Amino acid sequence: METEEGSDAACIPILKPTDESELEKQWRLYEAYNELHGLAQEFQTPFEAPAVLVVGHQTDGKSALVEALMGFQFNHVGGGTKTRRPITLHMKYDPLCELPRCRLVSNADADSDSTMFVAEEMSLLEIQAYIEAENLRLERDPCQFSTKEIIIKVEYKYCPNLTIIDTPGLIAPAPGPKNRALQSQARAVESLVRAKMQHKEFIILCLEDCSDWSNATTRRVVMQIDPELSRTVIVSTKLDTKIPQFARSSDVEVFLSPPACTLDGFILGDSPFFTSVPSGRVGSGPDSVYGTNDEFKQAISLREEEDVKSLEEKLGRSLSKQERSRIGVSKLRFFLEELLQKRYMDSVPSIIPLLEKEYRSTTRKLNEINQELSTLDAVKLKEKGRTFHDLFLTKLSLLLKGTVVAPPDKFGETLQDERTNGGAFVASDGVQFPHKLIPLGGRLLYILKRLLPISVYLLQKDGEYLSGHEVFLRRVAAAFNKFAESTERACREKCMEDLVSTTRYVTWSLHNKNRAGLRQFLDSFGGAEETTIGGNPLSAGLHHEGSVANERQYTKPRADVKLSHLASSADSTSSIQTTETRLADLLDSTLWNRRLAPSSERLVYALVQQIFHGIREYFLASAELKFNCFLLMPVVDKLPALLREDLESAFEDDLDNIFDITNLQHSLGLRKRDTEIELKRIKRLKEKFKQIHEQLSSLQVVLRPSMISSK
Repeated sequence: METEEGSDAACIPILKPTDESELEKQWRLYEAYNELHGLAQEFQTPFEAPAVLVVGHQTDGKSALVEALMGFQFNHVGGGTKTRRPITLHMKYDPLCELPRCRLVSNADADSDSTMFVAEEMSLLEIQAYIEAENLRLERDPCQFSTKEIIIKVEYKYCPNLTIIDTPGLIAPAPGPKNRALQSQARAVESLVRAKMQHKEFIILCLEDCSDWSNATTRRVVMQIDPELSRTVIVSTKLDTKIPQFARSSDVEVFLSPPACTLDGFILGDSPFFTSVPSGRVGSGPDSVYGTNDEFKQAISLREEEDVKSLEEKLGRSLSKQERSRIGVSKLRFFLEELLQKRYMDSVPSIIPLLEKEYRSTTRKLNEINQELSTLDAVKLKEKGRTFHDLFLTKLSLLLKGTVVAPPDKFGETLQDERTNGGAFVASDGVQFPHKLIPLGGRLLYILKRLLPISVYLLQKDGEYLSGHEVFLRRVAAAFNKFAESTERACREKCMEDLVSTTRYVTWSLHNKNRAGLRQFLDSFGGAEETTIGGNPLSAGLHHEGSVANERQYTKPRADVKLSHLASSADSTSSIQTTETRLADLLDSTLWNRRLAPSSERLVYALVQQIFHGIREYFLASAELKFNCFLLMPVVDKLPALLREDLESAFEDDLDNIFDITNLQHSLGLRKRDTEIELKRIKRLKEKFKQIHEQLSSLQVVLRPSMISSK
């Protein structure tokens, strides 16, 4: 190891590889992990490559610290939300790269054997413009943030060999209804950051902009995912602004070495790091402070030297070696690179079986796609359709019998849910029916239609669902719903015919039992009149006609007047004659009298009540029978044949559109292409990691990261 002349606080140590082959090994290792990270991002594979995830609140200096670690500026920094998508930086040390070489990674290139993605080379200004354009686009978007990473590959003579992910800054909005928009943003950002921290392979770089360690702003969020801080590095930013705030040396001592209980865990590195990044942007404009990135990097080194000097003045003593190892961007960069390098080396053996497993899984997926492509001919598609027809009807039959149960939490409905989801039932005049008066068959049709999604769920659960053929499945659903609607309509029409025939014409036959029933009813009614009026039914209709009191008494509801309560007819001749006399007097004083008395109204009311009671009893029994015969039974004995007839007709007339063969072939072709790309890259990565593992095992070489500093 060689170091530049001068104070080691002002300069970053230079670690030069003693062998070109050793440097090549390092590059191959970093490239392999960079590809692994990209593979996981693009194809959502189940493994993750170690990386450094930067987490902090707005204005904590996240982006500025990332730029300082890189050795050049690339992002839009400042107050407010400047990062709306995570930015992944795959940094690679290249001693021959005098200027940063940046490539923006986009969609995969199917024909490429050397790179993981299409990596378009861009200047720093173009990278900045792209990031700012994305931020502006998302600022106008309803979601405002995106979890999809912006991936940038960087090669530079001052770059560490690191993969760093810069996340959007956490927001701490003020309470109150006026800040609801900002509060919503805060929840969205925290959700995004928490999701990124869930990846166990990531080292969390937790930034805190505070001079009191008990004020845990960012740690509060981090510890929800990493309670022991076992994979968290804590960094106190903006050290140069905090040093003047300490009045006593004891305050500085506590700040540099906080008690273990204060940080609530065992953090990586045992103690926090302290950094300062000089303000000012690189450029040629009037607002620029630094003309080149070299000047920016020299300013970082000078800032580090000044921070050490200011701390020693406050403490009244020199900093120990341990304390110096935690102060400055260069020390943090060295620690992270060494830590990540160790994670890389430790993960190599475990990555290989994961890649092997994923390779087998992807191969199986490709075989399934090829198998599905091979079955896209008329004969096999028809056979698939017929098989699904039989399976669907089997599930439907089991549901009707009640021998299978769908999960209540998924398909169960309360009465209120049924009313809400069933839609409004509107009469012919456009007026919506009250819930208690929903028309005949309406609820039954809604329940019958709900059997369709439940049957589909059961098919999916048992692995019998015809996935990938949505057009065909929609055809089956449309045929089922059409059958249900037409069957319910026909059944309801039959019921309405019964209702009309029963109510349109009412007669009392003089040649059957209705005559006796009418006689008994009128005799009972007449007897009641005699009891009430004193035995003179005629006077009841004449004398008391104008009496308000008696009218109120006579118009009292007679719910107890039923055929079951009628008196029995007399057997003797004298009884019959007496009854006939009473009936004649009653009819003469009521129905055949042009003057409408209260007793007349009550008699008509009682007659109508008896008539409609009989109609109701008859119609309910008839409707129940008809809905069983003409709605439920057709689902069992008519639906299978009708559905098969509909499918066979469709097969003969328009098979291509029923199965959407053209679009299906196109979508399967795209899936096959993507799967082949994924398989090709997994295979290449698997071979790379195998070679690396073999070299490490045979040579027992422990690689150390290379750190380069400007002169």
